[in-house]
Amino acid sequence: MTETLAETTPHSDEPIPAYPMPRASGCPFDPPPAAQALHDELPVAKVRMWDGSTPWLVTRYGDGRALLADPRVSSQSTLPGFPHPNAGFRENAERRRSFIAMDDPEHARIRRMVTAPFAIKRVEALRPSIQKITDELIDGMLAGPNSADLVSALALPLPSLVICTLLGVPYEDHEFFQEKSSLMINRYSSAEDMIGASDALTDYLDELIGVKLAEPADDMLSELATRVGSGELTRREAASMGVLLLIAGHETTANMIALGTVALLENPDQLAVLRETDDPKVVAKAVEELLRYLTIVHNGRGRVALEDIEVGDATIRAGDGIIIYTGTGNRDPELFPEPDRLDIGRDARRHMAFGFGVHQCLGQPLARVELQVVYGTLYRRIPTLRLATGAGQLPYKHDGLVYGVYELPVTWDA
Repeated sequence: MTETLAETTPHSDEPIPAYPMPRASGCPFDPPPAAQALHDELPVAKVRMWDGSTPWLVTRYGDGRALLADPRVSSQSTLPGFPHPNAGFRENAERRRSFIAMDDPEHARIRRMVTAPFAIKRVEALRPSIQKITDELIDGMLAGPNSADLVSALALPLPSLVICTLLGVPYEDHEFFQEKSSLMINRYSSAEDMIGASDALTDYLDELIGVKLAEPADDMLSELATRVGSGELTRREAASMGVLLLIAGHETTANMIALGTVALLENPDQLAVLRETDDPKVVAKAVEELLRYLTIVHNGRGRVALEDIEVGDATIRAGDGIIIYTGTGNRDPELFPEPDRLDIGRDARRHMAFGFGVHQCLGQPLARVELQVVYGTLYRRIPTLRLATGAGQLPYKHDGLVYGVYELPVTWDA
């Protein structure tokens, strides 16, 4: 395949297909059909973004994994050619850099400042408190009428409470930071709204870091404040890191809890396995399979080529934008037989839901524990849990960088 051939995409009247691509009606868990067609027939192809740019879309598992680990591929979002989801993201990248949009060694230096709280042993020590929060939230559901919005009752407050505790952010401010977070990850947000939300959250975290400088506590913001005091970070840099940790710490897990529940309720044979087991290994396997099957970071991972790179028959030129589309990569039949089937007994550990390489998700140990606790608790405690509306009627987050549902009305036998 050459770049010229990539100008024509199978099953499309357009020379270069628009991106992102819509999901099929009635198939909320599957990647868009156009993306799947590229995976099957033209796995490295040009797509057209909102600004007219034409980055490469890489849709197969092996190619994506190799590029995510390739030092010739940059995460620097300020480089020309980087595929930004909208104007607000591009402007934000120019105004305030994040360590996830840096390359090594700068990326590694800053990332090391916040890795310790997410170490597996540290996170495992949090499991009892996460279990306690989960049980209390479910108690609250059961104490009311036999119906609830699972997003507001459990999926969103659980990870928000946990990340607030780790960071040292007052949970009573959750409505403020959840609203601003939603604006910052919505690809239809105007640049003005996105920048305003980013500034408001950064100011908020900057103020908290000022408090921690004067009165340090046992939390991550206090640790960042120490780095400010030693001159390793400016207050604004520390606040920007806090914004990233706060958003990532609640948005992704909240959406996985809710969307994973929808997927399980639509696959009752798989739900029955979780509902009837108390084996943590069975639950852990289910978490990995749901992460693979749903791939909620559903608009891919943006990069820029620093050198010419051969990918299959294609040549990605230096300066070209790249989008590694893990949604189809995680449905690659070469690695996952019958990939469109949810099978919580499958070994799905090699999925790329958390990315791959040096930039893979810092908080994945915490997300795994939170999901294991919820999936291992909710369906056993409320065995008759079911949707209060059809899955096709749910408000899915097609507009977000993180896929999920805005609301999840459920009911159960009283």
